[in-house]
Amino acid sequence: MVYKPNKSQDLESWQQVRAPYGLGYRIKILSQLLSRKLTERLEPFGLTPFHWVVLCCLWEEDGLPTSSIGDKLQQVGGTLTGVLDRMEERGLIRRERDCRDRRIWRIWLTDAGRELETVLPAIAVEIREQAMYGISYAEREQFSQLMNQAIENLS
Repeated sequence: MVYKPNKSQDLESWQQVRAPYGLGYRIKILSQLLSRKLTERLEPFGLTPFHWVVLCCLWEEDGLPTSSIGDKLQQVGGTLTGVLDRMEERGLIRRERDCRDRRIWRIWLTDAGRELETVLPAIAVEIREQAMYGISYAEREQFSQLMNQAIENLS
C-alpha cells in the first residue's frame, strides 16, 4: 500500500521528512549510536556488531545453514561469508557440510562461541537499558511493534 498525501498535506509531509527532523534520519542516528556503543563494548572481545547478530542466531538455533543465517539477518552471501570466515579463524564457529545435501554448509558454535553467551547478552541489555531509560515497558513494546510494522511495510 502506497501512501499518497493530498495537496494540503504535501508541505506538512515535506517538513516531517527533512533531516534532521525526519523519522528515517532519526532512526539512522539511533542505529549509529547503538552500533557505536555495541562496537565499543565488543571490541575487547575482538568482535563486531555483525559477529554479535550471527552469534545470536546460533545461540537461538545452532547448526543453521549459512543461507538461513543470511535470511534471518537480511544479508547477502558475500558479506556473511567474510564474517563467518573471521569467526571461524577466531575459533567461535565451525562449518560442516550437511550430511543430506552437500551443497549446504551448516554453521555450528564451538565451545568458545557458546561461552560468549554467558557474557555478551548482559552487555546488550545494558546498552538497551541506557537507550530506553525513561521509557516505560509498555512504550518499549509499542515502539518495537511499530518498528516491526515499518520494516514489514518496506520489505
